[in-house]
This record gives sequence, structure tokens and C-alpha cells, in this order.
Amino acid sequence: MIRVDNELFNNKKSPVIELHDDLFTKKEIRLFVKRDDLIEPAPSGNKWRKLKYNLVQAKQEGYEKLLTFGGAFSNHIYAVAEAGRRFGFQTIGVIRGERIQPLNPTLQHAENCGMHLLFIDRSTYRLKKDKAFQDQLSQRFGKIYLLPEGGTNQLALQGCSEIVAEVRAQLPDMNINYWLTACGTGGTFAGLVQGLESDEKAIGISVLKGDFMAGEVQQLLDISQHKPQAAWEINTTFHHGGYAKHNPALIEFINTFKTKFDIPLDPIYNGKLFYAIWKMIEADQFPKESNILAVHTGGLQGITGFNERFGGVLV
Repeated sequence: MIRVDNELFNNKKSPVIELHDDLFTKKEIRLFVKRDDLIEPAPSGNKWRKLKYNLVQAKQEGYEKLLTFGGAFSNHIYAVAEAGRRFGFQTIGVIRGERIQPLNPTLQHAENCGMHLLFIDRSTYRLKKDKAFQDQLSQRFGKIYLLPEGGTNQLALQGCSEIVAEVRAQLPDMNINYWLTACGTGGTFAGLVQGLESDEKAIGISVLKGDFMAGEVQQLLDISQHKPQAAWEINTTFHHGGYAKHNPALIEFINTFKTKFDIPLDPIYNGKLFYAIWKMIEADQFPKESNILAVHTGGLQGITGFNERFGGVLV
């Protein structure tokens, strides 16, 4: 297990708040939110938690360059670029698709942070896990610390598992029955599962269409040789058409949520998470007197680009 010995990597804990709504009163439910969108001072959300111990290891092993992969609106690309700027790494982002000028806000921020953007076609991008392709990148850029697309690896799980201990310290007298988060690669959720105990349950809300996410999470847990104590499951019914897809019902929910609670939600991950929680509570899928903890994983940087693409539909 990697340990942090540099204060730069020890961030102020993100707050936990309770939301109040007539629905919760009616159903005798309490809902708490871990506001990882407010992590400071590093890149916000689960991307920071995934990066934290990777950055520590890269420092310890003498790496000066980080290389990773992502799409044009990737939260991960944004976070790696920001982390490189803050902690003194050169960064290379291998981007799926061609360069389009002007750059969208995500990629412009990455370049402003000093990230070198390498645009490749989609067929070549599919080779991102191929060792021969990775070797070509090493030959081109020199000694690189390779981060996977989305940032999920075993060190990422270590960082995400810390969410549980933080919440326990912040709510010492509260027994959380259900822990929920959105799932893209499954890394944040798998880390969460690692931190839970046998009387708790984790529910992941998949933002991708299909029934493969549970297998992805199980593979991550198997590789880590961690047998989870808590029960867990993946809900696959709230993807709203698939990854990065949306519909009017989701947009209306996000805007209403923002107006009521003054908490912004991105439409890719957290909008779908909280939409799912509301629908599950309405359908009595949580017993009375349940205490629910939702992890807001950030990703808010993408809202600007989303509004540019879809006509400012998010408030």
C-alpha cells in the first residue's frame, strides 16, 4: 500500500451535508451527500481520489511525465492536466478524434495547464491497452508513467476507499445503510465497496448501457485480492440511453435539483445518480428509516462544454 508523505497530496476533506425534501419525510428516509465536487485544492471529485496514490508512486519512482488517454470532454484528461500543473509533472493526453479549433473548454484548460495533446483516430485509439502501442508512445515521449483511460487501477481503488473513512469521521453517530455512486469504469465504486462493512450495502448506478458493469467491478475486486464484506449491486436502469446520453426528463431533474438545493450536477454521472436515487425512493426500494449516502463525484467542468453543444440547457 502506497503511503502519502507529502503534504501537497493531503487535501482538505470534502464536506458531508444532509438534503431535506418532502419525499424523504414521507418515506422516512435520510439522504446525505459527500460533496467530492468541493475537494480542495487539487482537481475535484473522484478523479483526484483516483490520481492521488498514482501521483505519489510516480514521484517515488522518479517519473516526470504522465501519459493518459481520453475523449474530447474527458474529466480525467482535465484532472490529469491540472494535477500535472500543480505537482510538477509534464503531461501528455492522447485524445480520441481529430483536433477541432477552437478547442472545447476541457481541452483548452488541459493545454493551458501545459498538457501536450496528441490526437489520434478512433481505430488507433482502440489500441490504448496494447503493449506494442504503449511501447511506441514510450519511444516517442521517453520515460512515462502510464495512467489508464478514466484513471482506474489498483492505486485508484486505494484512494477511493478513503471516502468511507472520511464519512465515518464526519458522521460519527450515523449508521449509513446504503452507499451510492455513479459508475463509469467501476473504479470509484469498487474502492467504496472495499471500505464498507458487512452491515452496509453499496449500490452503483451505471451510466453506460448494458449489463457488463458488475463484471468489471468484480474483476477489480478480484485483482485487488479483496473480498468485500458488504453486499453490493449495480443498477443498470438509469443510463438514459447510454454513456453521455441524456433526455428531457434528466435535464429537467438536474435543473430542478440545482434550483432547490444549490448543488450543480453534471449530466454524465451525478445527474443520473441523483435521478436514480429519487426514483428508487419513490418506488420504496429503500426500507423506512434508511440512511443513504450519495457520493457526488464532481465532473462539473464538463457542464460548460455540454451547454455549448446543446444550447445552454443546464442552468
